[in-house]
Amino acid sequence: MEALATLSNQLRELDAQALRRQRRCAETSCATHMQVDGRAVINFASNDYLGLASHPKLVAALVDGATRYGVGSGGSHLLGGHSRAHALLEDQLAAFAGGFIDKPRALYFCTGYMANLATLSALASPAKSASEQAATIFSDALNHASLIDGARLARANVQIYPHADTVALETLLSVCKTPLKLIVTDALFSMDGDLAPLNELLALAEKYGAWLVVDDAHGFGVLGSHGAGTLAAFELHSPQLIYIATLGKAAGVAGAFVIAHDTVIEWLIQRARPYIFTTASPPAIAHAASASLSLIASSEGQTRRAQLQQRIAQTRALLQQTAWQAVDSVTAIQPLIIGANAPTLACAAQLAAQGLWVPAIRPPTVEPGASRLRISLSANHSSADLEQLSTALLTSAI
Repeated sequence: MEALATLSNQLRELDAQALRRQRRCAETSCATHMQVDGRAVINFASNDYLGLASHPKLVAALVDGATRYGVGSGGSHLLGGHSRAHALLEDQLAAFAGGFIDKPRALYFCTGYMANLATLSALASPAKSASEQAATIFSDALNHASLIDGARLARANVQIYPHADTVALETLLSVCKTPLKLIVTDALFSMDGDLAPLNELLALAEKYGAWLVVDDAHGFGVLGSHGAGTLAAFELHSPQLIYIATLGKAAGVAGAFVIAHDTVIEWLIQRARPYIFTTASPPAIAHAASASLSLIASSEGQTRRAQLQQRIAQTRALLQQTAWQAVDSVTAIQPLIIGANAPTLACAAQLAAQGLWVPAIRPPTVEPGASRLRISLSANHSSADLEQLSTALLTSAI
C-alpha cells in the first residue's frame, strides 16, 4: 500500500537523523525512584517538581473522590458532566491564584493543551470577512506547541517575536492595526528553564491595549507566595492578564485551568470549543486536585519548595563541571546542551545504563544543533541522587 510505504520511508528518515522518539514504560507510581522498563531508575524525567504525584494524601483524596462521585463524569460540562467537585475546585483556584485581577474566576480543563487551544481560539475570534483580520496574536518564538497550535486554530494574524525580546515586540505592536491584540507567552520556558520578562510584557500590554496571556505550566505550585505561581512571584496586577496553568506537574494530579476576569471566563464557556465539546474529566480527579491545592499552600508545601531550591542550587553547581553547555537556569528545569542528535541520544543511553532516566530532547522541540539532556528536579531528589548523576555525567565517554 503506497500510503504505508510513504510513512515507512518517513520513519526511516527520522531514524537516519536520530530523531525517532521512543516511549518508556513506567511500572510503578511517578517518583524519584521507580521501576521503568523492568529496571530500577532514578527519575530525572518527570515534571513532578514538588514530589506530590504519589503523595498519600492525594492518593486518599482520589479514592475518596471516586467513592463520592464514581469514575466517569458522564458528559461535557454543559451537558450533565459538571460536578460539585469541579465547581469547588474552580472556586478554590480563583481564590488561591487569582490575586492578579479583580473579580477572578477559574475554568477547569482536562489538559493544559486544551486550555491553551480554548483560550486563544475563543478570544481571537475570526474576522467578519475573509479580507479582514480582527485579531493579532504576538507569540514568543519559544512558546509551547499548545500555544502555537492555539494561535493557528484562532485563524488570527500571528506575529512571532524573538524570544523574550520586548524591543522587537514593541516594534510589532506599534504598527498593529487590528482591534484585538494578544501577547502570548510561557511564564517559565520548558526547554531552557528561563522566565519571561513579565513586567515588561505587561507594561507593553497596557500601553497598546492588549491582553497578556501567560501559560504558567511549569511555575504554578513552585513559584510565588505559597506556590500561587509566576504572576504572584512578579507581584503583577492588571485586568489585562489571563493566566493559564496545569495541575499535572507540580500539583501532581491532572488537568489545567484558566483564571481571568469573570467576563472573560463566561466568554470561554460560551465560545471555547475545546471546553464545550469534550467530556468533563472525572470528578475524582478534581477532588484530588483540591486536596493538592491545600497541600501546596500548607507548611509542607513551603518545605518542599525550599527543598527544591536546594536541589536546584546543587545541580547548577555540578553541571558547570561537565564538558557541555549548561543553561543558566534558576528553576527546576536544568538543561545540558550537547548539540547534535546522535551524541545526545548516546549520552542519554549511557545514563540509562547506569540507572538514570534523563530524556534526550531533539528537534523539533528545540532548534537544530541544540539537542540536550533535560534534567527535571523534584523536591524528593536526594543529594545522593544528584551525586550519582554528577559522577555519570563526568565519566561519560561521549
